[in-house]
Amino acid sequence: MSDDIAPTRIEQRGLYFDEIVEGALYVHAPGRTVTEADNVLFTTLTMNTQSLHLDAAWAADTEFGERLVNSMFTLSTMVGLSVAQLTQGTIVANLGFGQVAFPAPVRVGDTLYAETLITRKRLSSSRPGQGIVEFAHAMRNQRGEVVATATRMTLMRCLPAAPRRA
Repeated sequence: MSDDIAPTRIEQRGLYFDEIVEGALYVHAPGRTVTEADNVLFTTLTMNTQSLHLDAAWAADTEFGERLVNSMFTLSTMVGLSVAQLTQGTIVANLGFGQVAFPAPVRVGDTLYAETLITRKRLSSSRPGQGIVEFAHAMRNQRGEVVATATRMTLMRCLPAAPRRA
């Protein structure tokens, strides 16, 4: 590249409120394979000392026969997989979560894939230039089994106004 030519700058970002399509299903890539270190680190960092996540001997005597991945890691990963495509740099705040479910366990070695359905969106009545979007997240493992679902309300930025010409 020549020193006198400035490159076109393209920055990765999520979608602004105006770009989000209500009723669209966004499929997030890549997937994420869960490791032993992920589960132990997340569990200990969050002070969740549940034996089901940390104690292999104890967990061997459960109906699962082994330790399971911390469900809060699963929830965090499901939301995290959506960030680059939907909210990177365009979210103002998470407003809340609802209807969180874990219909199947996640085990070390599972590869997780997420998708997000846009269920509703509306402009904010109290915050000009921002809108509220409701996401319905779902996560599946490598066998296609649903391992987590959640709804999430977010406050999103609208597209910035175009600069005015004098």
